[in-house]
Amino acid sequence: MTSKIHSAIPYGFSGKLVEVEGDKNRGLPAFNIVGMANKTINEAKERVRSAIVNSGFSFPDKKVTINLAPADLLKDGSYLDLPIALSVLMLSGQLVKADVEGKLFVGELSLDGELRPVKGIINIVETAREAGITEIYLPIQNLSQAALISGVKIYGVDTLLNLFLQLKKQGEILRTEKDVKAPEKAILGHSDAILDHIRGQEIAKRAMEIAIAGHHNILISGPPGAGKTLLSKAAANLLPDLTPSEMVEITKLYSIAGMTTGEIVTSRPFRCPHHTASATSIIGGVNGPGEISLAHKGILFLDELPEFPRSVLEALRQPLEDKEVTISRANQRTTYPADFMLVATMNPCPCGYLGDPTHECKCTETQIQNYHKKLSGPLLDRIDMYIEVEKVKNSELGAKITASDREHNVVKNTITGAISRQMARFGRDGFYNSSLSSFQVSSILKMDAEAEKLLSSASEKLNLSARAYFKTIKVAQTIADLDGSWLIKQEHIAEALTYRKR
Repeated sequence: MTSKIHSAIPYGFSGKLVEVEGDKNRGLPAFNIVGMANKTINEAKERVRSAIVNSGFSFPDKKVTINLAPADLLKDGSYLDLPIALSVLMLSGQLVKADVEGKLFVGELSLDGELRPVKGIINIVETAREAGITEIYLPIQNLSQAALISGVKIYGVDTLLNLFLQLKKQGEILRTEKDVKAPEKAILGHSDAILDHIRGQEIAKRAMEIAIAGHHNILISGPPGAGKTLLSKAAANLLPDLTPSEMVEITKLYSIAGMTTGEIVTSRPFRCPHHTASATSIIGGVNGPGEISLAHKGILFLDELPEFPRSVLEALRQPLEDKEVTISRANQRTTYPADFMLVATMNPCPCGYLGDPTHECKCTETQIQNYHKKLSGPLLDRIDMYIEVEKVKNSELGAKITASDREHNVVKNTITGAISRQMARFGRDGFYNSSLSSFQVSSILKMDAEAEKLLSSASEKLNLSARAYFKTIKVAQTIADLDGSWLIKQEHIAEALTYRKR
């Protein structure tokens, strides 16, 4: 006697269908799982056996074999507990084919038969929908996230027994996505810093306004205590609201990473990994996304950029250009989105006081050179804007800080207006001036004659690379958008050039 249950597992940023096949034969009682199952899935044998018995069902006293097809696909996690249990119930005749036909099941089982949430549920629902399966049963805690995907009928399940009764049409209707009135929301960690809390640094604030409006990568250099970190954290509160499609993408990434299973992410990410973080934790691996993907559609903040290992910094070059990262291993290739805005800070030298009139720099010339050599030319070429800040005078620090945050609101409204102009220009959400290719810059953006003349002259004098040349135009277009102009003018190019690293 055989059985077959449809299920699915996350696979990178997408998913894979899995058929849970069961077979019952004569012989000594045994329970085997085959089909490239790792240790977690092999341990499902004990969870499933206990869940079946403790839910009041009988477990076959025969040799039971479960095959997870396709057999050459590596399976990981506890996603298949529920379909394995249902396959066993079919082998014992407690369920029949008509009960499960055309349905997909996923979920982890506890020993008493309760269902526990799994990560990557959006991947699973999308995979089922693409395969034409329109009826999905999953843990009730995953229901809010699953309801983000339209075109499928989703049922939330709390216990194996209740699911059995529903499949037999003997129990109450299970909770569906229509019953989710107010889904839980996860707001990612932002600081309370706003521009009004930063004394002075008007040029830095202007640069950050431009960077946020056009989604430009920015590097801030200055001595300790100049407000670099506070300025970067204030940038998180200038980010625009998420669009519905961006909300799904970010929630999906955080679900894959196991950082949320039921909540919906409603704010843009602000990720700030420590410089001791490994390359895998920053870039990601086949088992989950890294910090650059968790910062998707938000900010990746790298404090003290030169302190990060050279290998990590060089690994950022491709994602900064392509807005995604592809990770290849011997038998698996995974691609995650990584459309983040890089905000980085650094000191002018290892001690931090080079050029500071109030502190003596104790670094040697060799130490300073080696410190700056940690940032390669190709990496710096991918950073759109570079600014240097100085410490604010103590006399300015005593000014009273009010809670009115008028400056912050004005800047945020200006940014919103600039983003609206970009949406009108490009005809889609989430596409900024920084996203343009060199061909698109030439074909879409318009400069007046004086602006073209200034850019041509400056590019020769500053020896700008082709990438830096086009980045200057993109930054100038953002400045024009903030200025309410559809045309790039000479003053916009002039300001954009001030943000290039000399």
